[in-house]
Amino acid sequence: MTDAGYISAKEIQVRTMSRIIGGQDIIAVAPEGSGKTTTYVLAVLMKLKYSTDEAPKVLILVPDGERVEAVIAQFKMLSGNRNLRIMGLYGTGGTEETILDLLEGVDIVVATPTRARAVYLKLGLNLNRLQMLIVDDAEVIVKQGMQLPVCELARSAGKVQHLIFTTVVHEKLNHMIDQFLTFPTTIEVEELGEERVETHQLLLYQVPNFKTKINLLNFMLRDDEVFEKVVVFVNTRLTAQKLSKSLVAYKPGEVLVLNPLFFDEAGFDHIEDFKEAKGARMLIVANEGNSSPDLSGIPFIFHLELPEQKELFLSRVVKNSDEEAVAITFTTDLELADLRKIEQSLGFKIPVMDLPEDLVVDKVEKSPGNKVKTVKETIDDSPKGGGAFHEKKESNAKNYNFGIGQKLKMTMKKKHG
Repeated sequence: MTDAGYISAKEIQVRTMSRIIGGQDIIAVAPEGSGKTTTYVLAVLMKLKYSTDEAPKVLILVPDGERVEAVIAQFKMLSGNRNLRIMGLYGTGGTEETILDLLEGVDIVVATPTRARAVYLKLGLNLNRLQMLIVDDAEVIVKQGMQLPVCELARSAGKVQHLIFTTVVHEKLNHMIDQFLTFPTTIEVEELGEERVETHQLLLYQVPNFKTKINLLNFMLRDDEVFEKVVVFVNTRLTAQKLSKSLVAYKPGEVLVLNPLFFDEAGFDHIEDFKEAKGARMLIVANEGNSSPDLSGIPFIFHLELPEQKELFLSRVVKNSDEEAVAITFTTDLELADLRKIEQSLGFKIPVMDLPEDLVVDKVEKSPGNKVKTVKETIDDSPKGGGAFHEKKESNAKNYNFGIGQKLKMTMKKKHG
């Protein structure tokens, strides 16, 4: 630890280590760079007893191959005086060579959920001796849609200690971990920047989905006396084009796009033209393909989507002059991790506002099979066919559906009956 430069324990380590060593299931919530990976690496090294078993004792699930390599490097750095067998599983392609390597014996497996599941289904990953199942960067795994392989592996592992490490907790994450966690202990650590950045007034609205973002934007911008000039940021030019079509309750020329996707669409090539145009109220700007426009003189800035680079967001909200502006951000659950990184840089949390009572909140309807319902089925009792169509007699009507095996048996009986 000393050679690696660790002088004192971080808060997340102080608050979780004794519980992990004691065998509790943990949900550790802490920002990026707070020491979550080091926490579980040290816990595994302290708990893992030497054995010659071929089956792994610890399975660590991470979002991608880069994280697999980083976690393995951390283990190797902190276990220099121990003979640990550790293996990474990621990528695509054949699994035969991987299975042969696993059969030689391994203590710790670090893997992406999809790859671990693929090897497990081919009987190459033995979970019978597993003692700890760790899910790192859980919020990223949920964002990438890998909940199913995580849940399948967790249920297959049986009774083991579960450690979940994430930067945020939201409904989709809870839905995943509730399927295999029973009575976990949640430990949350907030580490904000030491210096508080001076910004414009910041407001945050948390909504369930993108359609509700559009509804909220429409709802707020009804007040044309307050919102005379508004810039709305989205991530792609395609989203900007679609958003301009979705905002239909405005007069022609009120909603425009900066550098529109198609040449025949209404828009501006420069933000200065928008500032001077009297009838133009809203300018939609895509982060993609546009350099940071000069926002001076714009009283309201909306972030309908958070940019991938937090520095881009900060450059728009940090106060550089005496001008006053209001920066309003809409986020869904899957954007909360990016929001936490921004708040860490700001040195404070953006206040969350209540949604208006009259806001229409779109909800995705799901059928009992957990599939999204997109088409309404109608039952038509009228006969199908042309003018010469006649319904079959009841005696000739087919009300059964034999499988191929049943048909084969019936055919054989006719031949030899």
